[in-house]
Amino acid sequence: MTIAEALSVIPAAVLRNLSDKLYEKRKNAALELEGIIKQLTGAGDHDKIAGVINLLTQEYTYSPQAHNRKGGLIGLAAVTVGLTSEAAQHLEQIVPPVLHSFSHQDSRVRYYACEALYNIAKVVRGDFIIFFNQIFDALCKLSADSDPNVQSAAHLLDRLVKDIVTESEQFSIEEFIPLLRERMNVLNPHVRQFLVGWITVLDSVPDIDMLGFLPDFLDGLFNMLSDSSHEIRQQADSALSEFLEEIKNSPSVDYGRMAEILVQRAGSQDEFTRLTAITWINEFVKLGGDQLVPYYADILGAILPCISDKEEKIRVVSRETNEELRGNEADPAEGFDVGAILSVARRQLSSEWEATRIEALHWMWTLLNRHRSEVLVFLNDVFDTLLRALSDSSDEVVLLVLEVHACIAEDPQHFRQLVVFLVHSFQHDHSLLEKRGALIIRRLCVLLNAERVYRELSTILEGESDLDFASVMVQALNLILLTSTELSDLRDHLKGSLVNDAGRDLFLSLYASWCHSPMAMISLCLLAQAYQHASSVIQSLVEEDINVKFLVQLHKLIHLLETPTFAYLRLQLLEPGRYIWLLKALYGLLMLLPQQSAAFKILRTRLKTVPSYSFKEERPVRTSSGIPFFNGGGGSQISEDVNPNENSHDMHNGINFASRLKHFKQIQQQHRLHSKSETHSRFNSASSMKEV
Repeated sequence: MTIAEALSVIPAAVLRNLSDKLYEKRKNAALELEGIIKQLTGAGDHDKIAGVINLLTQEYTYSPQAHNRKGGLIGLAAVTVGLTSEAAQHLEQIVPPVLHSFSHQDSRVRYYACEALYNIAKVVRGDFIIFFNQIFDALCKLSADSDPNVQSAAHLLDRLVKDIVTESEQFSIEEFIPLLRERMNVLNPHVRQFLVGWITVLDSVPDIDMLGFLPDFLDGLFNMLSDSSHEIRQQADSALSEFLEEIKNSPSVDYGRMAEILVQRAGSQDEFTRLTAITWINEFVKLGGDQLVPYYADILGAILPCISDKEEKIRVVSRETNEELRGNEADPAEGFDVGAILSVARRQLSSEWEATRIEALHWMWTLLNRHRSEVLVFLNDVFDTLLRALSDSSDEVVLLVLEVHACIAEDPQHFRQLVVFLVHSFQHDHSLLEKRGALIIRRLCVLLNAERVYRELSTILEGESDLDFASVMVQALNLILLTSTELSDLRDHLKGSLVNDAGRDLFLSLYASWCHSPMAMISLCLLAQAYQHASSVIQSLVEEDINVKFLVQLHKLIHLLETPTFAYLRLQLLEPGRYIWLLKALYGLLMLLPQQSAAFKILRTRLKTVPSYSFKEERPVRTSSGIPFFNGGGGSQISEDVNPNENSHDMHNGINFASRLKHFKQIQQQHRLHSKSETHSRFNSASSMKEV
């Protein structure tokens, strides 16, 4: 039916009043039009009805004149009302022009479009669903309309559409979700409220599985948690809380896709978003089971930084989640990626936050204990980071790093690599040796066997070309040896150096490197009860050796002689006739000390308590090496260095002391030459500066 034919169906007055500027005239014209359509519907003349709709669409709703558009909209609504139950077959003609009017620049046109669609929807109800996505899209835009009247009209229409959808069996959630996902990125607060409202309504419908599509719009909901509007944040949080409860009670949930979203949101700048994300992750770790195993690395990467969060609630939930995750003993065969987890822990070991670094180390230790062979495959990727962590500012971190290293160092090659690096680090960072040296060495001795550690350190230092460092390092090791409770067994072994093979081998393994420090050597000999050799070492010292550094170390040794470590030595002084060389060694040390020093007074006071013994009664006897020892006229004829079954002092329990002393003198001569060379270089440098 042509437009001309349609004009003959509708009186001219009705058509004229439809485009009148007065609402009442347009309304009356619409009522007359409704009556005409009812008659045509009763007669079954749908061709004429289609012609009328076409006329209203072309001449009115698409007209550039605003009043014509308004008339066309009210006219289309009237036609729908007139059609009643038979309106469905004409919706393809009626609805699109109305939807088109929603984008008109005139707010009154948009308002009447809402009114028209509302009236149409009331008539057709469920048949209306085929246009749902277009209507939803239009309502989404209208919810943010600049005109409050349009917003109000849109809200009324929105409520009606929700009612229709919740009772309809034709609604397709699958077709709707892509549109919802797209709209979730909109930032307008009115649109956000609109979207959350729809999500909540659809989720309340039993026949609509919104949970199954949650991964499609979960990120958008989390995005709303940081909205500036408190109301929107509250609505989004309420929706998320409802979904989380559903997840807890649902047997089938796609944890994987959502885990990826939660991991991203756990790093949000917004505190509330982080807390909510971590709370969800916490529940996922408890509920996800095997499905979540492939995502453990990503989850760990989100949790570890949050353990150091400034907000206590986030820290508490993160720690709980971390413990839960570490408690799940997943297997690589189930998708547990050891390499990925290890990589996350390595990255977090560089975190500025101590708590995060500590937990990263706990993970490394756990992985080594559960999946050692898999971890060692990736060792080259983490070893350097672990070694650098030994310089961490936190003692707790350093101790944990050492535990991880100890676990790795069960293999000899890694043990050697660790000790070499330690020596290298101490050499290039003297402050590390001063501040952390004792802590690191003592802890390693506990974890890896003290003798094994000291033997390896001694082997490395024996060939050290940097003589100054070798001396400093040996002095540090010697002080640790003499003072640490952790090394008491090692000291006990050394006390047996002259009577058993184990003590002898340990003494000899340390001797070569201890040659770099005269005071360390004297201490070692006193500890090993090789008192005659200690006296020989003291006698071998020359003027150049007695410097300030030496006296400082001697001062420390004198104080250490008063500690429980050397209680056995002090008790031996009760038998001066038996321990002649001990007495000689101590008097030798006394002679090296300045008389006004505190150390001199301490040692002299101690020696005054020794039972009277006269050296006049001794007869000097020379060994083949030319080193004298004394046969006392009184008391026992046997000292700790004099065995009646040995012919001389040169050998004792397989130790060639003459050869050892020769080696000590050679090393000390190297130190003297090095010291002279350094002094000469400094002098030349200073002279050059003066000339300039």
